[in-house]
Amino acid sequence: MLQPIAVDDLVVRPHDLWSRQWLLLTAGDWKAGHFNTMTVGWGMLGTLWGKPVAQVFVRPTRYTYAFMERYESFTLCAFPERYRRALSLLGSRSGRDGDKVAQSGLTPVAATRVAAPAFAEAELVIECRKIYWSDLDPAHFLAPEIADNYPLRDYHRCYVGEIVAVFGTPAYAGVTA
Repeated sequence: MLQPIAVDDLVVRPHDLWSRQWLLLTAGDWKAGHFNTMTVGWGMLGTLWGKPVAQVFVRPTRYTYAFMERYESFTLCAFPERYRRALSLLGSRSGRDGDKVAQSGLTPVAATRVAAPAFAEAELVIECRKIYWSDLDPAHFLAPEIADNYPLRDYHRCYVGEIVAVFGTPAYAGVTA
């Protein structure tokens, strides 16, 4: 059972969370049944403009991009290792081509404060309201090797979301057994 966690009490290893554990980024409207999700391994958690925020990056070629553009909220969900195969599937298949969520075996559920859904199997849910976006500009890459990530020149759009709710297992609140 997930418990509410105050943002100030959230305990994560940020680099590990994004690069090793991965997250599901989901945008859309749960009630309307119109949403899409994708696995993300790039992003940040922090503070901007005095607000707790999550920053995510989505290429315009991804199906989720249209949902991020259309809807005002998104969720980030982390999962135990046993769901690695589901996250891999959700990161490698497009929602344009079928119901990849059903294929993954994960269960979308209503979030508490935003329209975008979360997942019943998640051990951490971060609910966000979009407050800013910008497109990455290759003219601003200071390290030349960054361009290697963009052989198709499909530069990510960056979205900043204010974190409006967090739910997680006790470990994410710094409680150990």
